[in-house]
Amino acid sequence: MATRTLRGTYGMYLNRHKVPLTLFLLVYIDLLNGQQYAIPFKSPSDCSAEESFDISSLSCVRCGSNQRRSTTGLSCICKTGYQTLTTDKASITCQQCPTDRPAVSKDGFGCIRCPGSVNDEGKCQCPPGNVLVERDVNGNLLDEASCEMCNGNSPGLSVPNNSGDRCERCQASFINSSCVCDPPNVLAGGLCFPPGSLSTNVNPSVNYAQLKFSVQSAWFFKNLYSSSAACLVFFNLTACQALGNMCVMNMHSFSSVSTDACGLFNTIFRARASFSSTQDISYWRVNLPWLYYGDEPGLATRVLQTDPVPIGFSFRGRNKNTDINLLAAVYNVRGEFLRWEQVGGGNLQLCPQPTTKQAAAFSFGTAYQESCDLSVAELLGTHPEPLFYDVFMDLGGGENRKLLPLPTLVYNQQYNGRFINQERMKNWYLSRRMFVVDTLSGREKSMSSLPKVIRVASSVKIRFQLVPRTQEGQVFPPLMTVTYRDVAITDINTQTVTTTFAVEYEMDQNENRIKTDTALGVMGGVAVIYSLLKTVSWKRRIASPLVNMETMVKFLLFYAGDLANVFFTVTVGSGLYWLIFYKAQQFVSVLLPMPAQEERFVTYIGCAFALKAVQFLHKLILQVSIDVFFIDWERPRSKTSRTVQAAGEPKRDPSPVSIWRTYFVANEWNEIQTIRKISPTFQIIAVLFFLEVLGFSNLALRDPWPTLERSSQAYTPSYSLMLRYGLAATLWLCIGLLQVIFFTVFHEHFVEDKIRQFVDLCSISNISVLLLSHRCFGYYIHGRSVHGHADTNMEEMNNNLNRESESLCGQRGLLPNTEIQTFQVSLTNRLRLQYDRIREQIGRRNGPSRLMDASSANQFEQRARGYQTMNHFLGSIIDHAHPDMDYIVKDKLMFERVIGMEFLEPSEKSLFYNDEAHSFSDVLFYGNEATLLIFDTLFFCVVDLGSQSFVLAAVLTYVQQMIFCLIRNTLGRKNLVNKTLVDERFLI
Repeated sequence: MATRTLRGTYGMYLNRHKVPLTLFLLVYIDLLNGQQYAIPFKSPSDCSAEESFDISSLSCVRCGSNQRRSTTGLSCICKTGYQTLTTDKASITCQQCPTDRPAVSKDGFGCIRCPGSVNDEGKCQCPPGNVLVERDVNGNLLDEASCEMCNGNSPGLSVPNNSGDRCERCQASFINSSCVCDPPNVLAGGLCFPPGSLSTNVNPSVNYAQLKFSVQSAWFFKNLYSSSAACLVFFNLTACQALGNMCVMNMHSFSSVSTDACGLFNTIFRARASFSSTQDISYWRVNLPWLYYGDEPGLATRVLQTDPVPIGFSFRGRNKNTDINLLAAVYNVRGEFLRWEQVGGGNLQLCPQPTTKQAAAFSFGTAYQESCDLSVAELLGTHPEPLFYDVFMDLGGGENRKLLPLPTLVYNQQYNGRFINQERMKNWYLSRRMFVVDTLSGREKSMSSLPKVIRVASSVKIRFQLVPRTQEGQVFPPLMTVTYRDVAITDINTQTVTTTFAVEYEMDQNENRIKTDTALGVMGGVAVIYSLLKTVSWKRRIASPLVNMETMVKFLLFYAGDLANVFFTVTVGSGLYWLIFYKAQQFVSVLLPMPAQEERFVTYIGCAFALKAVQFLHKLILQVSIDVFFIDWERPRSKTSRTVQAAGEPKRDPSPVSIWRTYFVANEWNEIQTIRKISPTFQIIAVLFFLEVLGFSNLALRDPWPTLERSSQAYTPSYSLMLRYGLAATLWLCIGLLQVIFFTVFHEHFVEDKIRQFVDLCSISNISVLLLSHRCFGYYIHGRSVHGHADTNMEEMNNNLNRESESLCGQRGLLPNTEIQTFQVSLTNRLRLQYDRIREQIGRRNGPSRLMDASSANQFEQRARGYQTMNHFLGSIIDHAHPDMDYIVKDKLMFERVIGMEFLEPSEKSLFYNDEAHSFSDVLFYGNEATLLIFDTLFFCVVDLGSQSFVLAAVLTYVQQMIFCLIRNTLGRKNLVNKTLVDERFLI
């Protein structure tokens, strides 16, 4: 389509204008080929004296005859002694002036005789105090120019203007009878000062403390004395403002030198002590800008923490008020008032951000912080001169509108060499005026030269402090803290400077800190008592009355776990408190702790995690080192038909009892070692779903809005560590608790209960299990079959199960007519000693039986005999066959269950406590779900607090769970093999 249009256009042009066919074809072919064009680079400086730079063709073009290049280099002008005849802005015509009128008029279009000398440009020049007159009152060019003297005396009091073509009245500071500033008067800045009004020995230097040198500022050199003198002598308003600006550019700093900018300002400030104050503010003297609050000790505390702002803030409801209205009186560097300006939109916020994001800084309760790197070259271009701001808070009030001045803390301010604003609050020296970028005061040689140093507000921070115990959202006067950075100029094209604008909110956290520490102290004391009870119980269970180093270590291990629970409870409670009360409040009564104030809280979380890890590892070690033994109740049922020749006579050999039932029970025990009451995988997926998919993580942002969805265009504040921890921990615990309830109430009753299934399996297999978690304490699962035999065929096994379901046989319990099969056992020391003697015969296996030599085979036979002896011994104990090692069965007292300690010591007889709760699961992961859940919660939260990533925390938590499950399975399997003689190859 484009080609057809091009052909048609060129065809019409060819027919109308009779363009030669050859030329048309050349142009047409060139267009279709799409040639790439290139032009030579030229700049105005590349053009010679007879050439000018053509801004249209971007090239140098030669000037016409009698012409030369202009000062800008962008046009041609007539040579000296030539007048301009015509010009159409593209070309000019020049003609030489006649000899009787050799000079050129100021506008260049006429020739004229001069009354005196001619300057280098060929134009007339008058002596000082005269003005040049080239035209009459009707605008006609005179044949000869004249020089007219301006009358500097009364009543004329006039002087030539800057162009030298008109007389105008001289400045009012000059002597009334003359416009000449004669000695001993001092002429400075176009003003005439009387002698002795102010010493001319002023210090125009600007101190750059960060760079450890000073610069003799060209701006200060030109304006410091004149501004100071005009302010002191003539009460000149703009001069006083300009002097104040120079003090601000010098960081409001005081020194022993009284002739620098701030020294001169304070000299004038003290000289005005007899005058009335401005706006009834004692620190604001007449005609002077308000730069300081005063140097009384403790003044900063009184200003910032005495009288609240007379407005309240509310996050919701009919009286919702979250708007922070700040106004600034803006002055230029010369002291001229420019305008009132709303703070925001780029005046104090240097970082280029969308307006909606910048506006979020002035929404109360939203912690705002934006940082960026700015090019020095860009700052030099956009801020040729500094602007100065006196910032106020708009209190509203309609016709009686009121403004509250914002105290300013300049972090770089020095007082006799001390950075007083970097010390304690009582030493602060509050000020008022501030600037953002200063590229002027660092110019050393001239004000048009490149500055040696520039000064940039690297941090502007506005802080609001809540009135203690307020219920109406009242705050103290906000404080604006400004930190400047001195940047020595080396290469403006590569240098950058980082700047930050932030709005912070804080409240006095001492009361909350005291409450937290009190809760930790009280609960920690209770934990000590509980740990002592655990230690006493442990001493009873190992039958050791001595208090030794092992006892102290055990106490510390118990205390680590209990103290971890204390820290965990307090931190989760604190995080949940801030999450609920901060996000749900209407009138502002609480504000989030600052990041620095959260450090103690994070320390508590770290302590909880470290102590819980110690408890978890302690439990893990105990679980993989328990004593386990499977008691096989099966006895041979009949004789086989085989005969064995012994002493020449046939003899029947009884059928051996099958070991497969023991292997089967051992394998099932091995499988349930790491089962839990929750699904770890579902736990992690569910937590991530709520936090990342549904957007619950947005509740942890440092703003008061409880919204789950955030616009991509809106500003997103940083996360509060306290809210993030409270949210993540609460969500993890809630999902975990719901899982526990689901598995306990529904899944275990209607789907599968592996713990009870294991007990049933023991009964069906005719195998009892003895578990000793302590030397003289453990658990017993009574699995003796009510049918007498379990090593049978399918038909008999099915008949036995039917008889049991129809109650045609005895019950499974240890005692007659009872169903209780699980017990907590407290053994006598005599029984334990006998157990240990038999246990010594059972050692480790050296390898597969096919690789054993005769010696190892004998050793295995010895262990096998030890196993049979232990099986017979424990079976006889259960059958009350040893009166000196007998036992009794009883119920535990309620208080004994609560504190986990037995009041009776088994001195003569062992004690079997009925245990319907199947507490033998305490030696499995299943019975320690609370410890595992809290450990996983703390691990997830600690990783998240360190990385600020819920996804990474979830991945690492899953990896951690898999690793510890693998460790528990591997070590538990080895312990099971060592304690029961079950070949590891059968544990699948």
